[in-house]
Amino acid sequence: MTRTMKVAAVAQPGAPLEIVEREVPRAGAGQIVVKVQACGICHSDSLTVDGTWPGIEYPRVPGHEIAGVIEEIGEGVVGWEAGQRVGVGWYGGHCGHCDRCRRGDLVLCENGMVPGVSYDGGYAEYVQVPAQTLARIPESLADVDAAPLLCAGITTFNALRNSGVRPGEVVAVLGLGGLGHLAVQYAAKLGFETVAIARGQEKGDYARELGAHHYIDSTAENVAERLTALGGAKIVLATVTSGKAMSDAFGGLAVDGKMMVLGIADSPIEINSAQAIMGRRSVQGWPSGVAADSEDTLAFSARSGVRPQIEVYPLEKAAEAYARMLSGQARFRVVLQP
Repeated sequence: MTRTMKVAAVAQPGAPLEIVEREVPRAGAGQIVVKVQACGICHSDSLTVDGTWPGIEYPRVPGHEIAGVIEEIGEGVVGWEAGQRVGVGWYGGHCGHCDRCRRGDLVLCENGMVPGVSYDGGYAEYVQVPAQTLARIPESLADVDAAPLLCAGITTFNALRNSGVRPGEVVAVLGLGGLGHLAVQYAAKLGFETVAIARGQEKGDYARELGAHHYIDSTAENVAERLTALGGAKIVLATVTSGKAMSDAFGGLAVDGKMMVLGIADSPIEINSAQAIMGRRSVQGWPSGVAADSEDTLAFSARSGVRPQIEVYPLEKAAEAYARMLSGQARFRVVLQP
């Protein structure tokens, strides 16, 4: 008898998410079928829903923050067992033959794949993925907590640990949203003097609960001046989507300081060239990471107590959950649970 499952799919660009029945996929060579236990809803899922990512084939099931258990293992796959808890994030596989892959930079593969974009993702009861995308989930980490860490978590954690900043130095996190509230936790747990920057004085207490040592209200204070008074930020982790907010923070970098851009800005980032030259200050973008980076993120989060703040919806309410994410009112990550 053919097994079926429920998925939340988009029939065409701009169409609503609808619950439909599909056959449960089978694991082909080099692939694994995962039974989805939780899937985070990321703003990047709008690339699929709105059709703004070129080349998407429809209908398509979104979702790239997938936590689940291995259901079936395809031919040629080694190192994994049925029933094992695994996660899949933005990194959905690499080609292995482009110049970037040959140099080991798999996350920037010229032919790289993304779950929910290149193939059906985690808004479903089951998902079929390349075995190379899997990360182990620690037993102490709940599925609904693990899912957002596979995108928002790895992006902030991996950026910090690759930034060159050392424990004790000042790290400023610009924004306290889905990425920012995790970045503050990671920065504090990693031993950095952590500064949270957000809009409104009322967010100060929450920032300190997350581990921030200092809070800057960008609506009432000059961000660059406050950071300079603290000795300057070695790293500004820009998790917001405001180009102006990033521009305003650049002057608060220390000598050899770096702004690491994680959010897609709504406008260009403007920097003072004299500040850049005379302080050797720089701006660098950072993508998420590969499966091993996801695994490191999950392991560190489990050990250190870093957890996302989430709102959980059943799969049947995927359209409502997606709208909640788009509204900007969610605190802070929305998670689907089949």
